[in-house]
Amino acid sequence: MKALRFAKYGPPSVLSLEDVGTPTPKPGEALVEVHAAAINPSDVKNVAGAFDATLPRTPGRDYAGVVVEGDGWKGREVWGSGEGLGVARDGTHAQYLVVPSDWLSQKPSNLTMEQASTAGVPFLAAWSALVDAADIRQGETVLITGALGAVGRAATQIAHWKKAKVIGADRSDGRSGADAFINTTNKNLAAEARALTGGKGVDLALDAVGGPMFEPTLKSLRIGGRQVAITSAGNRRVEFDLLDFYHNLSRLIGVDTMKLTGPHIAKIMDALRPAFEEGIFEPFPSRAWNIDQAVDAYAAVAKGGSSDKNVLLLRSS
Repeated sequence: MKALRFAKYGPPSVLSLEDVGTPTPKPGEALVEVHAAAINPSDVKNVAGAFDATLPRTPGRDYAGVVVEGDGWKGREVWGSGEGLGVARDGTHAQYLVVPSDWLSQKPSNLTMEQASTAGVPFLAAWSALVDAADIRQGETVLITGALGAVGRAATQIAHWKKAKVIGADRSDGRSGADAFINTTNKNLAAEARALTGGKGVDLALDAVGGPMFEPTLKSLRIGGRQVAITSAGNRRVEFDLLDFYHNLSRLIGVDTMKLTGPHIAKIMDALRPAFEEGIFEPFPSRAWNIDQAVDAYAAVAKGGSSDKNVLLLRSS
């Protein structure tokens, strides 16, 4: 099979397309023919060494495909992600993938392979933050920074599904799907968030930016509000007024999708599937690349500037 590989950390140019042996599943495992696999920003970071992946390694966290070997799963279309994919074990940017059978989740019937492959990490991060960690509730107002990014757009859909109101925030104007939007380049985030909530502040914040946005987001919380941190752009160290933090009874929660287990990921994907099949959730717009363009596709993700998800089409025929 063809697989994208890297033997040292660095920019996308360290990647190469290689012919390697097709993996053989052990008892309790499944062999998946990967039809499509999204490239996430975290995949680019992984190749650069951010996650200390064991080398040499095939990167890639998300996929959609068909099970060709695996008890009870053979012939079924699957989607999702998996524990340690691309880091501790070979990932999805190859024509075949072996995973434990309890990591599998059935693909929504109405999505193409390309569409289904884009959902994994963004929706997993948003669900883990809003539903699992923060216990989002009907009627709450949620502030989402980085609202134009994939996680932000997924989080907005999930929040609306849970009947919450969404205030989106990002550095430029765009279509986020939020009920209200704050351009943080020319607006004060905390002041605008409070103005939009009658001076109270938001019930919940998902900070999908971190760094310079961390403290302004924290200042946007109502008394007893909670904030979820999932990343930190730029400087990983942040500052905030500790007295203000505890006087406001604020709660800070950290979420890391890299810590999710394979069965837990499958459970989340199973919970997401009905909303996609009912048309409540929409897949991301995407740009497809064939496997021979994989290095160029990685370079496009590293460059940024597009809201489309970049997807590798991997099927051999």
